[in-house]
Amino acid sequence: MTTPSNTDTLPQGTHIGRTALRVDDLDRLTEFYRTVVGLDVLEESETRSMLGAGDTPLLVLEADADAPTRPRTGAGLYHTAFRVPSREALGDALARIRTHWQLGGASDHWVSEALYLTDPEGNGIEIYRDRPRDDWPRNGDGTVRIGTVPLALESIEAAATGDTLAPPGTDIGHVHLEVTSLDAFDDFYVDTLGFEVQTTVPAAAFVSAGGYHHHVGANTWQHRTTPVDGRGLSWFELVVPDQGALDAVRSRVDDREIPVTETEAGLVVHDPDEIEVRIRTGPSAP
Repeated sequence: MTTPSNTDTLPQGTHIGRTALRVDDLDRLTEFYRTVVGLDVLEESETRSMLGAGDTPLLVLEADADAPTRPRTGAGLYHTAFRVPSREALGDALARIRTHWQLGGASDHWVSEALYLTDPEGNGIEIYRDRPRDDWPRNGDGTVRIGTVPLALESIEAAATGDTLAPPGTDIGHVHLEVTSLDAFDDFYVDTLGFEVQTTVPAAAFVSAGGYHHHVGANTWQHRTTPVDGRGLSWFELVVPDQGALDAVRSRVDDREIPVTETEAGLVVHDPDEIEVRIRTGPSAP
């Protein structure tokens, strides 16, 4: 992995918007994300569900019965990371998982406390809360240090309030991808889109805007060799704070001759593994 060669980086306030999954059993997945993750169903049809926290949409489920159901061998989603605003909300998430599903893992990452699970169609999920930014450990160059140690689940459990819904203020803090090449990931997400590398570990990298610990993670742990296809990740949104930031991204994309589609909402590009990234303007992250 290399540090970015360009000086054009994404500004403070950039964040992840919605993510979308192609699913086989729309009803089952909608109920799972409502009951276990605690999201509200904001819109629902025979082919699509939109779920969120409060009135903020976070997750789109797209029915696709024709998508291949064989075990995925290509690139795609490692997990969608739902960030809750408090330790109490994390305790409530733990209670929902233990009541309705199965906890897959739990880690203290120094910058955050995280719970892990997998949905009924194999999509990874992280539910986490950030520690105060001033408490994050940093390297001498200012980048964030991210570790992995066991999480004290007893104290998380003790913080629960009994709330069955994720509270307002819950958002998608980051997405973590399985990619075919970290060099290609770096070239697209860092040198082109404008993220900055925060941490690298064996076969993984974590990049962000504005000094956050990471907005996008990537790993090659499963040695994926082909582009994204089938069920799983359909697209995710990158939200920048103003039109100037969006224009700067467009300029970098054009300079590298990467195909781009303009929509009413913003721009659509595809990364080296053909993962769709939708880029638009919106309010800055808190």
